[in-house]
Amino acid sequence: MTDLTETGIKTETRTLRLVAASIFYGVSNKVAVAVLLPALGLLFWEIAIAAGWFSGRLMPPPSRVAATVWVLLKSGELLNHIGITMVRVFFGFAIGAVTATIAGAITGYFGLARRLIDPSLQALRSIPSIAWVPLFILWFGIFETSKVALIAVGVFFPVYLGISGAILSVDRKIVEVGRIFRLSGFTLVRRVMLPAVFPAYVTALRSGLGLGWMFVVAAEFMGASEGLGYLLVDGQQMGKPDQIMAAIIAFAVVGKLTDSLLLAATTPFLTWQDSYRREG
Repeated sequence: MTDLTETGIKTETRTLRLVAASIFYGVSNKVAVAVLLPALGLLFWEIAIAAGWFSGRLMPPPSRVAATVWVLLKSGELLNHIGITMVRVFFGFAIGAVTATIAGAITGYFGLARRLIDPSLQALRSIPSIAWVPLFILWFGIFETSKVALIAVGVFFPVYLGISGAILSVDRKIVEVGRIFRLSGFTLVRRVMLPAVFPAYVTALRSGLGLGWMFVVAAEFMGASEGLGYLLVDGQQMGKPDQIMAAIIAFAVVGKLTDSLLLAATTPFLTWQDSYRREG
């Protein structure tokens, strides 16, 4: 009996190790493929400047940018700027996404609300982001409120359009099938509408998050003394192109990480999808 138990434990342990190794290999393979193109681009950039094809004064090579990143990391300055910017994006994204979800659900579901509210929101969507800056400074000053408000505006419109358009594009036949099964009201929304809308909603959230990272740069131009946007401005004023490139790379890396976190958080809700995915 003891031998059987030990054999079962060993078999289970071996199986868990194989599963863990398979997952690790799959993740490592995806990461390797994802970083291949940026790595080749950085290599070409380094070679081009070393060969004299481009000037390294205004376009510093990756080795110099990496050295600047290391210095900023050692001093703790870069992590501090990243943390401040992430907090601003988080609150701006949360406010913008929540208000956009409510507004988009109302205009998408109710025809009267759509005719009443949507034209005004579409007009506001056409206003350039930088045009909001002087108004927000007058309303909220140059402190955190104005910065978060500007980010929230940037997040609002793609999420609003995504949720409203997704509701309007729900197949009528699906709703009719739900009614045949005597679903109505909140039950119909939860069982039929929500699953049909959610994939497009996730895409809208990702678009909103991306615009949030774009708008935070304009927000941090409004008298900020901390944040990656401030690091950009400081690099421009002090004539430090390597610092500017370091801030741009930090934006790219952190933005990609937050997008991956959002995707990972929403993927469990989309396991029911049987979508076509071509491998290779």
